[in-house]
Amino acid sequence: MSEAFWNLLTRLGEAQILLPAMLATSLWLMLRSHKPRAALVWWACTAVAALLTTLTKLAFFGWEIGYAPLNYTGISGHAMFSTAVLPVLLRVLVADRGPRRQAAAMGVGIALAALIAWSRVQVMAHSPVEAVLGFALGLAAAVAALRVMHAPPLHAPRTLVLGLAAWMLLTPAGAPPSQTHSWVTRLSVALSGRAEPYSRWDMLHAYRQDLQRRGQPLPPFFSGPMVLGRMRAME
Repeated sequence: MSEAFWNLLTRLGEAQILLPAMLATSLWLMLRSHKPRAALVWWACTAVAALLTTLTKLAFFGWEIGYAPLNYTGISGHAMFSTAVLPVLLRVLVADRGPRRQAAAMGVGIALAALIAWSRVQVMAHSPVEAVLGFALGLAAAVAALRVMHAPPLHAPRTLVLGLAAWMLLTPAGAPPSQTHSWVTRLSVALSGRAEPYSRWDMLHAYRQDLQRRGQPLPPFFSGPMVLGRMRAME
């Protein structure tokens, strides 16, 4: 698949795209059912996953808590959000259909979220372990939400379905750049008192020096495009 495809797909994992879709679906669910519990459970599970993801990033940028042997700097937020939101959203939209349709909708959501998680590796924004952890955390949030929320069997109006489809198809190409990474790095600096945030390249540079000093081989990811070009630029 082309680089343009991955760059477009990866934007579907942005909070600025997923959260409005989640909000619209939640508002419809609350107004139609007159019971806010289902929507609130979904938001609570997603919020817990988002908090854990943010804490891992703060820990790395502010306090250098990462794991260089796996090129780990924090959980992928795109992978987490897409997996926490999309399977539940699609399941809610077919809540009045039979179990097979509901399972198929969840399967489509999980498959799309898995592609978004992998896109983070393809665009060299995250290492594989970061993308997998984000996918796993988001999936745990989605499963927890679906088990507890008990979405009522409501028929989703065509206007909602078409509106969500248009939003998800059109906004990735036209939305402004996401600012969440910048916000988290600034917050980490403010909380830790550092002059500047710790970076992946700081971690890997120190790790490579340590391995070379001990005469040990570099992990395979050092020869990959994500790391190779950036490490050479630092030399």
